[in-house]
Amino acid sequence: MRTAFITGISGQDGSYLAEFLLARGYTVHGLVRRSSSVTTWRLDGIYEAPQEAERLILHYGDVTDGVSLSRLFAEIRPDEVYNLAAQSHVMVSFQLPEATADATALGALRVLEALRAASVDARFYQASSSEMFGSTPPPQNEISRLHPRSPYGVSKVFAHHATVNYREAYDMFAVSGILFNHESPRRGETFVTRKITRAVAAIEAGRQEHLYLGNLDARRDWGFAGDYVDAMWRMVTADEPADFVIGTGVAHSVREFCELAFGHVGLDWERYVRHDDRYERPAEVENLVADASAAEAQLGWTPTVDFASLVAMMVEADRAPYR
Repeated sequence: MRTAFITGISGQDGSYLAEFLLARGYTVHGLVRRSSSVTTWRLDGIYEAPQEAERLILHYGDVTDGVSLSRLFAEIRPDEVYNLAAQSHVMVSFQLPEATADATALGALRVLEALRAASVDARFYQASSSEMFGSTPPPQNEISRLHPRSPYGVSKVFAHHATVNYREAYDMFAVSGILFNHESPRRGETFVTRKITRAVAAIEAGRQEHLYLGNLDARRDWGFAGDYVDAMWRMVTADEPADFVIGTGVAHSVREFCELAFGHVGLDWERYVRHDDRYERPAEVENLVADASAAEAQLGWTPTVDFASLVAMMVEADRAPYR
């Protein structure tokens, strides 16, 4: 039985990854920040299956506290460590650049150094991001130029290169998954995709009149988060450490997402969507499209959920509370 440790386990990706690993017989330890409100609701489904819940152990901690990380790693001695913790909202990173760098950039460095300091021979996964490419023309792959356009993207570049450095300097099995946008019904409510699907459900139910958005022309390669945690695991369990781009290879605009989401319930999106300058980024990333051919060839990974199915899945999940 292998043991995995996940930072950011209470987030979208962390919850899907925990389920994925538990289904494969792992014992899973997760890091959660202490909060006065409940932050682990995405893990509720695991606790409904007692045979899996007993193999899920949560620990209070934070990637901004390297001492606690070292102590936990020395006690648990995990076989695999997945660093998913971050301040991951791009727009918020412009408002909180220092906090974003502390959690997203230095957080990854602390996890790597804590593993080294504790002499734990664990395989390490770093959650890199397509936002690192920024204004680099699509499609983007593992050798594309990194040109981030936000404090979040800049922080992810630091964490990405730190992972490469620890792999080369200390012979660690350390890999980065450069994941393009991945969504699900568990996506945070302030991210644009979930903001759209929640608004569709509320407008259909007569609880909301309009939806206010920023740049409708930005194009993203959107996939299903449940598919992408499979890619993480394949990277960590590969014979040799390597970094991979993960995405669907198809991009759609925010405008297209709106059209499909509202159309799913028979509504004309143009009647309800309004533009608001407050949601425009100081520096925009216009077009991100993954070239994930290396992941397909070397890991055997391909996505299973297409764009239309993903949008429908999210809309239906957000409609459920109104029924």
